[in-house]
Amino acid sequence: MKNFALPPLLILDPMLSAWLIEDIGRGDRTTQGLLTTENPWITAQWVAKASGIVAGLPFAARVFQLLCEKTSFVATTNEGQWCQPGQVIAQIEGSLNAILTGERVALNLAMRLSGIATLTRKYVEQLAELPTQLVDTRKTTPGLRLLEKYATQVGGARNHRIGLDDAVMIKDNHIAAAGGIKNAIARIRAQIPYPLTIEVETETIEQVQEALQHQADIIMLDNMPVEVMQQAVKLIRQYDPHIKVEASGNITLETIYQVASTGVDYVSTSAPVTQSSWLDLSMKIKS
Repeated sequence: MKNFALPPLLILDPMLSAWLIEDIGRGDRTTQGLLTTENPWITAQWVAKASGIVAGLPFAARVFQLLCEKTSFVATTNEGQWCQPGQVIAQIEGSLNAILTGERVALNLAMRLSGIATLTRKYVEQLAELPTQLVDTRKTTPGLRLLEKYATQVGGARNHRIGLDDAVMIKDNHIAAAGGIKNAIARIRAQIPYPLTIEVETETIEQVQEALQHQADIIMLDNMPVEVMQQAVKLIRQYDPHIKVEASGNITLETIYQVASTGVDYVSTSAPVTQSSWLDLSMKIKS
C-alpha cells in the first residue's frame, strides 16, 4: 500500500473546521431534534455506488474526529485503489451526533477527491508505455488546492508547483510585460532566492531558442502542433540534455499519448481537476 503525504493538522484542521461551520451553522437542527437525553454509539458504512479510484478517506476521518475525537473511521479500501458499486470502503463507529452531523462534509470531500483521482488515473494509464510523467496545474478550486493536488497524486500524477512561491514560471503575459524572454529571465534571476528554478512558456521555435540562450531550467511547449513540438524537443536535447521539457495546452485523453511520444519529460493538464465528475458514495447506518 502506498502512503500519500497529508497536509499537517496545523494546516488541515482549520480548513475542515471552516467547512463544518459552514454546514452546521447554529446547529444541526435535524440530529439535535432527533436526540433526547442520549447520544448513542452507532456503526455506519460507506458504500461506493460507482466504480472509481478511492481518495480522501483520511480527510473524511478527520472531519468526524473533529466532532468527536473517539470516532473510529477504518478504511476498508486503500487510497488509490479501484472500488466497485456496492463495495464497502469504510467502517465508522462513533456517536450518532458526530456521524450524522459530519456526514455531508466528509462525503463531499471524498466524492470530489475520488472523482479527481479517477480521471487522473485514466490520463496516467495513457502514458504507461512511456517515461513521460503527468503533472497537474494551479487550476484548482480556491480553498481546495492542497486537497485536490493530493487527489491527483493518488491518481498517479506528480504535482506541479503548489503556489506562486514554489518556482518561477514565465508565461506569455510576463514575457509581454518584460518586453521579451531575455528581459524577463534577467530581471527575475536577479531577484529570486537560490535554488528556485526558472521555467519559460514558449509557443514557437524562436522562443525556445531564446529560452535556451538565456539558460532556462525548464521549457514548456505550449499549444504547439505535434510536428513543431518534435522539432523543439530535438533542439533542446541537442543544446542541453539536462533541461526538462514540459508540454501543455488542450491535452485530452485522445491526444496525450501522441504529445508524450514527442519525447517531453512532462505533460501538464488541468483536466483531472476541472473536468472530473464526483464519485458517488453513500453512508448507511447499520441496524
